[in-house]
Amino acid sequence: MNVTHRTVVAGSGSVGSPTVRAAVVGAGFMGRVHAESVRRAGGAVVAVASSSPFTVEAAAETLGADQGYPSVEALLSAAEIDVLHVCAPNAVHASVTRAALAAGVHVICEKPLATGEDDAAALVAAAAGKVATVPFVYRFHPMIREMRERLAAGEAGFLSTISGGYLQDWLSESTDDDWRVDAELGGPSRAFADIGSHWCDLMEFVTGDRIARLSAQTVVVHERRATTTEDVATVHFTTVSGVVGTVLVSQVAAGRKNRLHIEVSGTETSFGFDQEDPERLWVGRRKGNLVLLRDPDTLSAPAARYSRLPAGHSQGYQDCFDAFVADTYRAIRGEECADGLPTFADGLRAVRITDAVLRSAADGGEWTEVVP
Repeated sequence: MNVTHRTVVAGSGSVGSPTVRAAVVGAGFMGRVHAESVRRAGGAVVAVASSSPFTVEAAAETLGADQGYPSVEALLSAAEIDVLHVCAPNAVHASVTRAALAAGVHVICEKPLATGEDDAAALVAAAAGKVATVPFVYRFHPMIREMRERLAAGEAGFLSTISGGYLQDWLSESTDDDWRVDAELGGPSRAFADIGSHWCDLMEFVTGDRIARLSAQTVVVHERRATTTEDVATVHFTTVSGVVGTVLVSQVAAGRKNRLHIEVSGTETSFGFDQEDPERLWVGRRKGNLVLLRDPDTLSAPAARYSRLPAGHSQGYQDCFDAFVADTYRAIRGEECADGLPTFADGLRAVRITDAVLRSAADGGEWTEVVP
């Protein structure tokens, strides 16, 4: 059964009943994105936690929250919430999430779920009985769902290769800096853990296959701090079913703002998606190529479910986030929702792939098994 995705504007009511009461940890870019999606899903942002008591009021105003708190502990002890959105620096994801689960609330935690495999695995176990999701939101592009349906139907024939990358330029100049560069705050991996994890999750989601082993290299282009993490990662991999693939990840690719692209090549048909051009799905055939446009009247039912606007009215990143949060809230309310909701198990999977990338790169690109 498909449930139509309905987006609502702030203050216009709820998708379902009762209204989900949400709190957000962190008032930066990702916190603002989460808060907007909460409201569009019919929820209420009742609280926000800030790391400094001098920014509590500003954080609440920025996110449109009812109340600001100086710490996560203060929020969890005083605010009545159903779900906590964790948008703080990576190094505290595990501790904040553990505290929220112990307090009996559901959790949406930004990736990486944790900066190490043991912590991530412990969070999966601790989340039993709760709705616990990770925002691998590119799964919610309608044309990604269309690619997934066509691959599942066997339209590609025999899969031969998988290729693509995720390119950004926000750290391309030597003077660019951010807390994510520091391994003490961001974890041992930056570029791959931050955006390479998105690509790998998307690849495994659309193909239904999994990376079994890989060979990786990482590169530091600009030395910024004593604990500088990688700017670039290249990965060759083999899937469980034997398909070979490559992915290039960079945060120093001038001119590329947020280019996640993936191409799955088959003997009958190939499919290509570029999230900077998300309204289109390239379909390649030996005797002629096609470009499919996002149109709810012509897409498969799983894709049309997330195609909330008529053809020609562009959808993008925020729409994906809205759909992800709306589906998470449906799960919280015990409602039926479509498959593909990324859970803490998917977050653990991303941590394990990242760990394999770092181990391989440290060993000079040696082929390394990925923990299933």
